[in-house]
Amino acid sequence: MRRLEGKVALVTGGNSGIGLAAAKELHANGARVVISGRDPATLADAARDLGPEALAVQADLTRLSDIDRLMARTREAFGKIDVLFVNAGIYEGASLEEVDEAAFDAMLSSNLKGSYFTVQKALPNLNSPASIIFNGSVNALTGIANSSLYTANKGAVHALARALAAELIGRGIRVNTVTIGPTATHLLTRSGTSPEILKAQDVARVGRSPVKRLGRPEEVAKVVLFLASDDSSFVVGSEIAADGGWLLNTM
Repeated sequence: MRRLEGKVALVTGGNSGIGLAAAKELHANGARVVISGRDPATLADAARDLGPEALAVQADLTRLSDIDRLMARTREAFGKIDVLFVNAGIYEGASLEEVDEAAFDAMLSSNLKGSYFTVQKALPNLNSPASIIFNGSVNALTGIANSSLYTANKGAVHALARALAAELIGRGIRVNTVTIGPTATHLLTRSGTSPEILKAQDVARVGRSPVKRLGRPEEVAKVVLFLASDDSSFVVGSEIAADGGWLLNTM
């Protein structure tokens, strides 16, 4: 049985990593899938992987006009949205002294502004019921050296998800967050973070993890599928950890 048969799912940042794994999982379970991404090359590769029933839209979600175009293309192709995975974002690891205004503004625009206005612009096109899923992070719930900017951004995303869960449930729209632990994607390596910081952070992440490894995007995608499906119909405003037990060390 395909759990999302007849549903429409929009995955932002669906051209790589966790976003692409989630898009594949949702598609395999019957959803018609729309993915967005900034990089045309990886977006084209992802579209080929997903097949002809998927729609790929190049969009920079820091620009509201691009979000408007993404929603319009989705509506034209498939109609209303049943599942929205707010996944797009960037990472930059740096010490407090190294963060400049440009880095601050870029990350805030990508991770918080993009998320906020993606939901706002999607709202008229969401079915009732519908499911919104935010890409969250263990960074939002604990302190990690050399990641103050990312931690602050993800903390804001978690707070936004909780507020929207309360605001939108009356419209039949469930909002939840996947609190993602260290996962093997290219998010960090393409961030511009120094190799020394990345290596030190990887060692620390694996050492702190009870399972002693990084997660796989496909493992996170299974949690996204659960929150997208009717199996989670009584789950509202929750933060479900897909972190290999990483947060156990904060308790």
